Amino acid sequence: MAETPTTRRTPESLTVHAKSRVLELRFTDGAQFRIPFELMRVYSPSAEVQGHGPGQEVLQTGKRDVGITALVPVGSYGVQPHFSDGHESGIFTWDYLYQLGEQQERLWQAYEARLAAAGVGRDTPMPEAAGGACGHSH
Repeated sequence: MAETPTTRRTPESLTVHAKSRVLELRFTDGAQFRIPFELMRVYSPSAEVQGHGPGQEVLQTGKRDVGITALVPVGSYGVQPHFSDGHESGIFTWDYLYQLGEQQERLWQAYEARLAAAGVGRDTPMPEAAGGACGHSH
């Protein structure tokens, strides 16, 4: 189904699978996705991950075993996952979750290319933050 500006993608079911670490969604248009928590965490829409502008993205590593400890509804348009590593500032809209599900393969490839370019692996621990340079407390 082609998305138009008036199309609103909403899930009719959403299940957190803690053991397999995936978020399972079924949308009203029939699309179904199983999105790994790791993918959600490394592509979190938060400023902490995305930065405050192009080129300010922060490469996330060491997130393979991240869990979701809570999934808080945000209005009627999304959820705010609380990840086991303490990250909880990203709001995932239904459209963003749909994109993550639909583009999983491409996103994994892009992530692995960024890791390779940085000379790190998925399981490399995140470097310690040097302070709140962006002015937010994280």
